[in-house]
Amino acid sequence: MSDILVERRGGIATVVVNRPRTRNAISLAMWSEIARVTDELGRDDGVRAVIYRGAGRDAFASGADISEFAEQRKDIATAQHYNEVWTAAYTAVRQCRKPTVAMIFGYCMGGAMAIAMSCDLRFAADGSKFGIPAARLSIVYGADAVGQLVDLVGPAYAKDILFSARTVSAEEALRIGFIQRLLPVTDLERYTYEYLDTVVGNAPLSVTGAKAAVQFYLEGLDDDRRKRLKDLGVEALESADYREGTRAFLDKRPPRFTGR
Repeated sequence: MSDILVERRGGIATVVVNRPRTRNAISLAMWSEIARVTDELGRDDGVRAVIYRGAGRDAFASGADISEFAEQRKDIATAQHYNEVWTAAYTAVRQCRKPTVAMIFGYCMGGAMAIAMSCDLRFAADGSKFGIPAARLSIVYGADAVGQLVDLVGPAYAKDILFSARTVSAEEALRIGFIQRLLPVTDLERYTYEYLDTVVGNAPLSVTGAKAAVQFYLEGLDDDRRKRLKDLGVEALESADYREGTRAFLDKRPPRFTGR
């Protein structure tokens, strides 16, 4: 069985890190597979949203598989290659055009934090634990991954988490803005799918435009990004979905959007 699974339910795809015996530790090959399947799902018109989760309820993922480091990060060349593959994985998640949610049970540590941070939203179960233990391994995270952390929790909390390499509780993660929902273990899966059912029922062009607008704001609204957002707005106004949305509102019925 593959270490990375893709499950589908309607317009929602779920990417599962499937190594429960190692608390879903992520190998180099798995980083590559995460990038590949994310790119594929992003191009699939039948997919409206993507969930990332770990198999079982013990861990989202305990981080990178450190048992590989003796070979995969044994010198500068191999370490640089490893970082390129890891970066490609979380970049693919961050750049996915579809709404993405990290559904987090248990441990979310190290490199797995980058995947969770790259998602649009993070929903977690009671008892989840978060941390970036890079300072215990003499590893320096790159600017993109650290930037995502700063965007979520602010510079002071980002420094606190990175300097101390401490474990952050689910309650603190909610308080500082790292996660957006904290639910009982028995409710998390149901809530996540119900939430995304609502998102999937909305106009895809509007959701895509909203995601792009937020990301472009964070990256800096230069002339090119402003033009791209304007083009997305024109595309939405000229769409059949816009006509369907207005008709459904006047008819007092749920709209049936197609993304066109």
